[in-house]
Amino acid sequence: MALIELKNVTYQVGDEQVLKEVNLKLEEGDWFTLTGPSGCGKSTILRLIADLISATSGELTYQGQAIESYQPEEYRRQVSYCFQQANLFGETVRDNLEFPYLVRGQKLDQKRAEAVLKTVALDASYLDKKVTDLSGGEKQRVGLVRNLLFTPQVLLLDEVTTGLDEEKKWIVRATIEDAYQQGVTIMEITHDQVELANAKHLVKMEEKGLLNA
Repeated sequence: MALIELKNVTYQVGDEQVLKEVNLKLEEGDWFTLTGPSGCGKSTILRLIADLISATSGELTYQGQAIESYQPEEYRRQVSYCFQQANLFGETVRDNLEFPYLVRGQKLDQKRAEAVLKTVALDASYLDKKVTDLSGGEKQRVGLVRNLLFTPQVLLLDEVTTGLDEEKKWIVRATIEDAYQQGVTIMEITHDQVELANAKHLVKMEEKGLLNA
């Protein structure tokens, strides 16, 4: 049984068909790297799997059950989506890292937060930095940390290294690799040639959203 499966999934907005009858299986322990031309529906697939949008037709399942059968909050604790541009909120980094704890009725584990920040080369002082004072690359890394404070079953990554310099890309890739080694199943979108060359399972999309694994 696939961990996540898309069966004949179509997604349409008005008269525009973004995806047409896409079939895809993501097994536990997989690391899928999704690539293809702009506008072919890559991000749409991730948003569908993340339950941020709903398919026009077809079926999406998680652990053999329809995604719709799960409570959204519980599902998103297990299937975590990291946006291309981190959507930070509140005033400080602490506000963002407290959020995963608040939704679980817990207090921020500061030692855990500091440890995960350290994995992306951000020290403990960043907890009290204002979101508005962070660079784009720092925001991106804080967003990834927020996704990893509680280890998800599935991590969805939408071009999370875009705009980072080579050193920061390496740091982020090492953090993702560590999550993978801990058993996290990963599906990512990238156009980075080094990342594509080192992909464990490369899935290519064609113009109309047809997958060619």
